[in-house]
Amino acid sequence: MGKPTGFKEYPRQDRSYAPVADRLTHFSEFTIELSSDELSIQGARCMDCGIPFCHKGCPVDNIIPDWNDLVYHKDWKSAIEVLHSTNNFPEFTGRICPAPCQEACTLNLTDEPVTIKSIELAIVEKAWEAGWIQPQIARHKSGKRVAIVGSGPAGLACAQQLARVGHSISVFEKENRIGGLLRYGIPDFKLDKQVIDRRMGQMQAEGVKFHANTHIGLDIPAKELVDKFDAVVLTGGSEQPRDLPVPGRELNGIHFAMDFLRMNSHRVQGDEVGDGFISAAGRHVVVIGGGDTGSDCIGTSNRQGAESVTQIEIMPRPPEKEDKLTIWPYWPNKLRTSSSQEEGCERIWSVATKAFLDDGKGNVRAVRCIKVEWQQSDSGDWKMSEVAGSEFELKADLVTLAMGFVHPVHDGMLNELGVGLDSRGNVKGDTEGSEAYRTSIGGVFAAGDMRRGQSLVVWAIREGRQCARAVDEYLMGSSELPR
Repeated sequence: MGKPTGFKEYPRQDRSYAPVADRLTHFSEFTIELSSDELSIQGARCMDCGIPFCHKGCPVDNIIPDWNDLVYHKDWKSAIEVLHSTNNFPEFTGRICPAPCQEACTLNLTDEPVTIKSIELAIVEKAWEAGWIQPQIARHKSGKRVAIVGSGPAGLACAQQLARVGHSISVFEKENRIGGLLRYGIPDFKLDKQVIDRRMGQMQAEGVKFHANTHIGLDIPAKELVDKFDAVVLTGGSEQPRDLPVPGRELNGIHFAMDFLRMNSHRVQGDEVGDGFISAAGRHVVVIGGGDTGSDCIGTSNRQGAESVTQIEIMPRPPEKEDKLTIWPYWPNKLRTSSSQEEGCERIWSVATKAFLDDGKGNVRAVRCIKVEWQQSDSGDWKMSEVAGSEFELKADLVTLAMGFVHPVHDGMLNELGVGLDSRGNVKGDTEGSEAYRTSIGGVFAAGDMRRGQSLVVWAIREGRQCARAVDEYLMGSSELPR
């Protein structure tokens, strides 16, 4: 904890944003961080709450009260040691994690949680600046070789942990740069890609070998990895998008959100994207889906110069404020407004898409929608019904489908391996016991979204770390890696 009475003495203060008019002119990060002295005061607000529920909210098991206390006492070097003991990449989570730890903070009972996310990011950035983050090179090599397919947060966390205990690690990525969803799925204005490159430098010094432009199951048969390596870890994410099979779906101008975001990120990072570039410039954009991916489409569209942006969501508008006594310390359903939504968009809830309308030339010109109502049955199930006579149209030159992901892509690697799948289409594997993270194929493991389904960056890092321990135990009979 910080100062026992700090939460009563110091008001909550958090990082801020650059003005909208300024940040819409570029794709760079736009947060304005607190000073070291201000962060020290915020660390003091961590109260002696007895049971730190922030631990419950944090999938990577960050020891939050400890590093809050260290920041309060301005012992930043010890703080990064505590932070790194549970989280390989706090510079990622400090930027893009939705911070369930803050929702679980005891002080959130009065809507004034400790600014955990900002403190976390400040610790790691100060550590990089001071040169405290150095390669942790294994003293002895095990002679074992591990292939990791996918270079998102789960794959990177698994790779770093295994390299540090002496295994030879090769990470395979189908894109032209390492980072997975971090690299091309998350816009640069939320995560500067130099942050990934910086950590890659440390990992390369630790012995991790990165192989970009290598699509396992296409460029290299998946079974070749199984034959050549002592263990294989599948961390390719959950990339099969949820489609919207309504009339007009085939029209030009309707794209999966990740195709739109990925192409823009390639251009922002200096790649040639060709004539097929998807641009929102001068267009009326409709984003279907109210989650983080949809929000990223809004921010990207506005930076590209969209004429208008409308976001529709089939679920009802959440309440402005949650009922703390029935929800806390769990993640609440409440109205949230992202920085991208603040930059300009119309948001409409309880809307279903009926059809996409043709301009007569094979292009989308509008989205036909209908209002819906949600009612809860006696058994607790929610059922949707359309509101008669409530149909309306939204002008649309560009539509992005941001309704989430259903499971990993099966074509290619997974089908070739014949790996077992669960009822949702994810790679089947448990997280506990002697079979933790093992697939149905001997020596093949799976972690992250590929195993658990679409989830948060913190869950990916947690699973990557835990999977590394399971692989180490499989190779060596025991492991000193943390869970």
